[in-house]
Amino acid sequence: MKPGNNISELKASLLQLKPFIHRALFFSFFTNLLVMAPTVYMLEVYDRVVNSRSTMTLAMLTLLVIGTYVLLEMFEWVRAEILHHASLEFDARMSGRVFDAMFEANLRRILGVSSQVINDLRTLRDFVSSPAVLAIMDVPLSMLYIVAVFMISPVMGYVSIVGALLQMGLAYLTERNTQPPLTSANRAAIAAQNYANGTLRNAQVIEAMGMLKHIHGRWMKKQKEFLVQQAIASDQAGANMAVSKFVQMTQSSLLLGVGCWLVINNQFPGGGGMMLVGSILGGRILAPISQVIGMWKQVVNARDAYGRLNSLLQNVPAREPGMSLPSPKGMLSVEAVMAGAPGSQVAIIRGVTFGVPAGAVVAVVGPSASGKSTLARLMVGVWPTAAGKVRLDGADIFPWNKGELGPHIGYLPQGVELFDGTLAENIARFGEVEMVKVEAAAKSVGVHEVIMALPQGYDTRIGDDGCFLSGGQRQRVGLARAIYGNPRFVVLDEPNSSLDEAGEQALVETLLALKAQGTTIVVITHRTSVLAAVDLLLVLRDGLVQAYGPRDEVLAALQRAAQPQPPAVAVSPVPA
Repeated sequence: MKPGNNISELKASLLQLKPFIHRALFFSFFTNLLVMAPTVYMLEVYDRVVNSRSTMTLAMLTLLVIGTYVLLEMFEWVRAEILHHASLEFDARMSGRVFDAMFEANLRRILGVSSQVINDLRTLRDFVSSPAVLAIMDVPLSMLYIVAVFMISPVMGYVSIVGALLQMGLAYLTERNTQPPLTSANRAAIAAQNYANGTLRNAQVIEAMGMLKHIHGRWMKKQKEFLVQQAIASDQAGANMAVSKFVQMTQSSLLLGVGCWLVINNQFPGGGGMMLVGSILGGRILAPISQVIGMWKQVVNARDAYGRLNSLLQNVPAREPGMSLPSPKGMLSVEAVMAGAPGSQVAIIRGVTFGVPAGAVVAVVGPSASGKSTLARLMVGVWPTAAGKVRLDGADIFPWNKGELGPHIGYLPQGVELFDGTLAENIARFGEVEMVKVEAAAKSVGVHEVIMALPQGYDTRIGDDGCFLSGGQRQRVGLARAIYGNPRFVVLDEPNSSLDEAGEQALVETLLALKAQGTTIVVITHRTSVLAAVDLLLVLRDGLVQAYGPRDEVLAALQRAAQPQPPAVAVSPVPA
């Protein structure tokens, strides 16, 4: 797209399919000509064979029309293949961009964005190669039939135009009557699907507390709204489709009647054969429009999908690739940072400033809702700051190319997420699996023996979210993933929340080993067991730094502040 061009990204991608569309239109032109073959065959049979009674002429005409049918079907196949390749080209150009936009939107917590956008892309891709598009192409080309009918009889031509206008009016009514309920039905279907997905993710909680009846009732309410709106749209579309078929059938019969009247009144120079040809061609004029009306639901679905995708891509522009920078050493600098959740105006972190030298271990402590997890997301560059900067080795970490920075960063979020794949693939971050590094990371966090006890060891597939692993095992696998490849900067958010005593000891040993390698570590915790491995202590409260400095000094200051002060003693004035 040229600078200053207001064409949206999605529209520009569709416009790039013009060469495919032009080729399809080229074959559509000849397809619409060859569709006249049965009519010409009928005319020639009546005109030549019936009068001459020549079987040879009949055989040659039959062979000719069969050859025409073969050619017609070849052209139909070719133009369908052209549109199929157009849809694949569109998918190749947009699938990666749409996936990235969906991912970015979830990072920013933009409401209403889910995996539905992938379905929208599929809907739009399938529409490009659908019979509906072929029918839309045939609508203007069907005007060829009007020209042919006018050449046969101007009166029949005018009748054909009236029928075409009636069909177009029905198409307009179909759009006006079905578009609102179909759009509402699509929204309700998406809401019901998202609600069902959330229910499945929380199946254990629902079952344990007997919530299924109420959850099912809420889902049924959303599903019923979808069905009601879809039924309204189907009723409207069905009625219009019935009227459209009536008009199409009536058109042919009406043209035949008009032609007959003209013959009776000696106003039809072509005779009875041309009268039949005119009526058939006049009926063909309405066929593409009738097909479009019959597939109008597909048209509306594609248009709604286009609107949702277009809105997403405009709200989430493509990321700049970012500047290539040298590998970080691990020096962290947080400079007067203010930030909140993306899309929210409420500040969670308010003017936080501190620095961490490379190779140091910092513990971040504080009460719940003090902003610790938000600070973690800021430090690894997944959330932007509203003011101030988070720098790693002097460079702003948020715009840093994550493809280059990622291998040097380790991050364990508070809610550990594992992905469908083998344990080795999860630990290796789904890159090239280097088993030496995988086993080293697993041994460091004390999960190697657990993995080796499984039937397939590191090749064990864990399913979505590692569902067969315990909470502590998932946390250890997530920790192994965070330290895989010896990253230079590691942020751990509540890494010991699900660990037992042995797990906590393994965590402390892991922190000490990373520290010995010169890795900068920020560990957020509520437990004191990891404090033995830290150098610095940051106390966060209400999004503000309450204390920061060497561990022992901060602990001593907190203890002094916690000690009760002796009550003040009132002293009577000494008399003069």
